[in-house]
Amino acid sequence: MLKHFTLEYWTDEGWYVGRLKEVPGVFSQGKSLRELEENIRDAYHMTLEEEAPPHTDIKIKEVEIEV
Repeated sequence: MLKHFTLEYWTDEGWYVGRLKEVPGVFSQGKSLRELEENIRDAYHMTLEEEAPPHTDIKIKEVEIEV
C-alpha cells in the first residue's frame, strides 16, 4: 500500500534537509534531493518499527483533557 506525504525541504550548507509534514519527528538529509527522498523513507520506516507495540493485548480508551 502506498501512502502520500508532504516532504518539506530546504538547503543548508550544501545539504538537502527535510521533514514529513504529516509525521512529526521524521527528519533527514542528503547531498541531493534524490538522496534526501531515500533517507526520509528510511527514517519513516524506522519510526514505524520503533512505534510497533511490544504486546498484542493493547487496549484503547478515550480520555478527556481540558485545553
